[in-house]
Amino acid sequence: MYVVAHVAVSVEGSTTGFEPDMRRFYELASTFKEDVTLVGADTILAQEEALASAPQPGPAPAGPLLAIVDGRGRVSEWESLRNAGHWSDVLALHTMTTPPRPPGRTVRELIVGRERVDLAEAIDVLGRNHGANVIRVDSGGALIGALLKEGLLDEVSLLVHPCLAGARGRHFWYGTEPASVADLQLTTSESFDGGLVWLRYRVHPAE
Repeated sequence: MYVVAHVAVSVEGSTTGFEPDMRRFYELASTFKEDVTLVGADTILAQEEALASAPQPGPAPAGPLLAIVDGRGRVSEWESLRNAGHWSDVLALHTMTTPPRPPGRTVRELIVGRERVDLAEAIDVLGRNHGANVIRVDSGGALIGALLKEGLLDEVSLLVHPCLAGARGRHFWYGTEPASVADLQLTTSESFDGGLVWLRYRVHPAE
């Protein structure tokens, strides 16, 4: 199992306050060839309105599974996500205390954890029961920070944009505070037109 977080950031590590190059971002993301795209609920909720009105070509049979960490049961546009044309199917990661879901909801569920989604168990089950060899995290700092703290990330991939977000950059790729990581080992770096730099780090968790 290989878990990689791929993030577009400003020079100071912010994920907000600037206009990311999404074409380049997803072009590079495709090189990971993930079996599962792991996303936090907040990231999905920020896009729900746009998803509901976007074209719905249907599931992508050869695409990855979209797994959403949704312990509080806030995501509702499951059919729109399934039919967005990016993923083969969707999976809700819930807990034993997730509020009751609407009757007749068709999305598959994975119950892991009591009050918070147990990320380690979720990743283990995704590997054992869903054939996941590569999981790409496409989310904000809260989920990435939690994965870092639990020692569940193998790689951090940063597409660094040549700008400073300044006061507009209130969210950072690692969450609200840096995790206790013993070492981030730079494995590759690549430059692109316009000053973009792609940095890939192997994560060595603190012992």
